[in-house]
Amino acid sequence: METERTRSAALLPCFPPAAAAVATMMLLGGRGLDARDNQTRQMQDAVSNVEKHFGELCQIFAGYVRKTARLRDKADLLVNEIYAYAATETPNLKVGLKNFADEFSRLQDYRQAEVDRLEAKVVEPLKCYGTIVKLKRDDLKATLTAKNREAKQLSQLEKTRQRNPSDLHIIVSCISSHHEKYFQNFLGIKLLCLESSSNNNTL
Repeated sequence: METERTRSAALLPCFPPAAAAVATMMLLGGRGLDARDNQTRQMQDAVSNVEKHFGELCQIFAGYVRKTARLRDKADLLVNEIYAYAATETPNLKVGLKNFADEFSRLQDYRQAEVDRLEAKVVEPLKCYGTIVKLKRDDLKATLTAKNREAKQLSQLEKTRQRNPSDLHIIVSCISSHHEKYFQNFLGIKLLCLESSSNNNTL
């Protein structure tokens, strides 16, 4: 089976072997940029999606917690009023009203536990994603800056090849430097993907 390098070199039959190798390396570098463009776009879409939906979830959960807390407060007022009314009634009715108020008060303890757990286990972790999204956007911005710099270097390399097609030493040296930076940036994108996946799995 033909390799990518062999197929690319076959498209350049009129070049000397060394020149064909240089052109092949530049072609592969351009394709590497295209692959990175796709990965960067996927990361941008993922970050935007998390930012949108997690923001909505955080607001809705926070609203639910506030309304539940207000309901608990109203229930406390109701319990106090039942106790006040029981104090004015006959002994038998007083006992019944106080028993009802006691049970109703215990229900509010469960409601308070619900409020506390939602705040600690849901709302606060969702709030943290605001900071995480900001950090990921900064990382993506740095990656885009590196990609644009690399595209500019490829353009300059192409101009160098056109001006001095026979000076392969300079061209190959430039390509080696370019591919080293490409590999570093590629690893950066992979780490971003892994961190994003890890953060999503922790929720």
